[in-house]
Amino acid sequence: MSISSSLNAGVAGLSANATRLASISDNIANSATFGYKRVVTDFQSLVIDSSGSKYTAGGVRTTTSRLIDERGSLVSTANPTDLAVRGRGMLPVTPEASVQVGNGVNPLLLTTTGSFRPDEDGFLRSPAGLILMGWAANADGTVPTQPRDSVDGLEPVKINSNQFAGEPTTAINVAVNLPATSTEAGATTGDETLSIEYFDNLGKSANLIMTFTPTVPAVGTANEWNLVIRDSASAGAIIGDYTLDFDPSRAGGGTLLAVADNLGTAPYVPADGTVTLAVAGGPLEITLGTLGSATGLTQLSDTFAPTSISKNGSAVGALTAIEVDPNGFLRASFDSGINRILYQIPLADVSNINGLEALDQQTYRVSPSSGTFFLWDAGDGPTGDVVSFAREESATDVAGELTSLIQTQRAYSSNAKVIQTVDEMLQETTNIKR
Repeated sequence: MSISSSLNAGVAGLSANATRLASISDNIANSATFGYKRVVTDFQSLVIDSSGSKYTAGGVRTTTSRLIDERGSLVSTANPTDLAVRGRGMLPVTPEASVQVGNGVNPLLLTTTGSFRPDEDGFLRSPAGLILMGWAANADGTVPTQPRDSVDGLEPVKINSNQFAGEPTTAINVAVNLPATSTEAGATTGDETLSIEYFDNLGKSANLIMTFTPTVPAVGTANEWNLVIRDSASAGAIIGDYTLDFDPSRAGGGTLLAVADNLGTAPYVPADGTVTLAVAGGPLEITLGTLGSATGLTQLSDTFAPTSISKNGSAVGALTAIEVDPNGFLRASFDSGINRILYQIPLADVSNINGLEALDQQTYRVSPSSGTFFLWDAGDGPTGDVVSFAREESATDVAGELTSLIQTQRAYSSNAKVIQTVDEMLQETTNIKR
């Protein structure tokens, strides 16, 4: 009967608008929740029978969905490990409870923002109990190749605030001017000595002692020097012995003309002007300068002058700060001046981001509706970059929600009025028989 279907349609309308009111309430309640994605309720009409002379009301059905692909604006913070994703992609996290169990199985959850700080065990943890996940770097700061479609390799990010780090010296660039007057007949200048500090594999300091001895001829000018290199870490043992010839021509202008290896253990490479010495901790590359170049060893004027000494490596230093760069690399800074990559934080992406299963604390889980995930380097492929010192605000538009609230209230009242009208009509039908 059509009048009965009207009653059912009115009841369905009340239920549908109550559902919409619930989603609006959630959105408004979370208008200040970082990373919150708003929920929308859609109405679909239900058609029962539209044929014949009588129309039967089918009512309305509702579906709710969370718009995970909508992003809120980013706000600045003072914490370097407050992270937000600018663009597509989500940060991998795992519940604190699974890490505390320690069985090696950490479920993958996804979020677009989080305020992470080291807890008592050093894990980067949010106030909600979510721990950031990433790929651990090797000791040299490189990140090994990891599977992109699996959580294998992902591990909780752990920072030891009391850790120390040092970098061994592997390369030294030497630019020294030797006095041309020292290789003239009758010169009495003698040896010139240069000591260069380097750091071994354990961060200890050692020195290379470079002794330049001029060749003094009986007559004329030799333009030749002998270079002996000793390593203090090897009790002063000689690790390099070279004969240096300089070009006296107007075109050459005191640049290197030839370098001969007297020991035969560390030959000079003319292509890049280097020699590789076997110091106590391993090979150490010294750049003396290419032949004909004015940027390495030279022989000019009457002054011994180390014009430039540059090298890599550093002494052992204590951790002072950590930060995450836009490509997701978590870097540690030490008071010795070095920076080292500790982890890489990938960004996860799925085919249908709105198909993710929503969980507490603004986290999401991969579901059949979302499709499988893939872990991208931040800034690569479809993903955006990682912003530190930032949080993502709620995607709720309070003004829009309040407008929807007014519309919902009016629609609810109208459906209630339909029920009241149907009740009155049924009462009139009942009154026909007295």
